[in-house]
Amino acid sequence: MEIHVLPAGPLSTNAYLITCLERKEAILVDTPPGVTQVVQSILERDGLRLVAILLTHGHWDHMAEAEPLRHLTQALVYAHEGDALFYTTPGVMSASMPRELQIQAPEIAHWVKQGECLPLMGTTFEVRHVPGHSPGNVLFYNEALGAFVGDALFQGSIGRTDLPGGSFNTLQQSIREQIYTLPPETPVYPGHGEPTIVEEEAINNPYVRRL
Repeated sequence: MEIHVLPAGPLSTNAYLITCLERKEAILVDTPPGVTQVVQSILERDGLRLVAILLTHGHWDHMAEAEPLRHLTQALVYAHEGDALFYTTPGVMSASMPRELQIQAPEIAHWVKQGECLPLMGTTFEVRHVPGHSPGNVLFYNEALGAFVGDALFQGSIGRTDLPGGSFNTLQQSIREQIYTLPPETPVYPGHGEPTIVEEEAINNPYVRRL
């Protein structure tokens, strides 16, 4: 499997296209504005079928193109119900969105739960609920690839907690219980910026260190 890092949109939000040439399948983690065209080009170039869209949370810069991509590819969309309001009524985020951006509510095929293992592309992705940045932020962990954590944790930083539904104390607890308990060598793929490693953040992150 290969990970294609596809930063897109006005906030340079990372989408991650995970491809398996052997199975001719792909999975997309998050769908920022403007990512559809580049995803389509990779799928067409390599003859791949998009089988799943995994949304780490419901903020507009992570889910803006979930519904157009779902419609184009018939991929199943997975998300956590904690952010259901953002998914079903994207207009509630209009104050923080670019004025020209119009978002269609994505059709969610499956609401994921803490500890659930999703059998996708011949492997499994474990769901871990990591609220604090948003109520429904989750990470998707694959033993061979790493953890796709949305905006919970960044290299040397953490997600904002001043948005509706955010909580600094909740995010600290979530990171310690759900991210820092992963194997120390696990790669961490955040919603913005460069990847990092669980052990590096657990020791050196100035906002949340392992207890």
